[in-house]
Amino acid sequence: MELIIVRHGRPERVEGIAGGADPSLTTIGHRQAEAMANWLSTESIDAVYVSPMARAKQTCEPLTERLGIPAVVDPGIREFNASDSEYIPMEELKLQPGAMEAWIAKDRLDPHNDFHTAVRTSVEAIVANHRGHRVVLVCHGGVINSVASHVLGLDGAMFFSPDYSSINRFMFSSRGHMTVLSLNDIGHLRPHPELQLS
Repeated sequence: MELIIVRHGRPERVEGIAGGADPSLTTIGHRQAEAMANWLSTESIDAVYVSPMARAKQTCEPLTERLGIPAVVDPGIREFNASDSEYIPMEELKLQPGAMEAWIAKDRLDPHNDFHTAVRTSVEAIVANHRGHRVVLVCHGGVINSVASHVLGLDGAMFFSPDYSSINRFMFSSRGHMTVLSLNDIGHLRPHPELQLS
């Protein structure tokens, strides 16, 4: 089966939120979601799963509207920092000296932690339930890294920063073989330079 994992569009920056920051998409984020939906809705897609977080749900909406199928909310593909009181977009974090290094040093992507376990449990169940299908997951950069590092045998590494609304493709065979088809595809954003953020 083919598993397509889409990162959410650009969210707002939020800080000081007790119980966990759950930002909505910015105007650019909504436009990225529309471009992604236009791109993927030309393919035959059998099912869509989405993280329970607002930015993922809002990114998912244009796609499910075009496909005419509902999304299944899966708590196992929520982001690893869902309980943090702030959300700072990566492109802002990169501008702060030492901020990215400090963020990575928190070691929240240990391959044996609860986050990875939840992601792999959800993905394994989706793969088992959709043999021969093409399925889309709309979620987060940490989830994409968790799946990709597992498929590539990188032991849980956070090894790249997926772009907003990027499309990442994997193949899972009935015999247990796993393959990365593509990572960080933003072909749908190329006609819209203003939506490409780094």
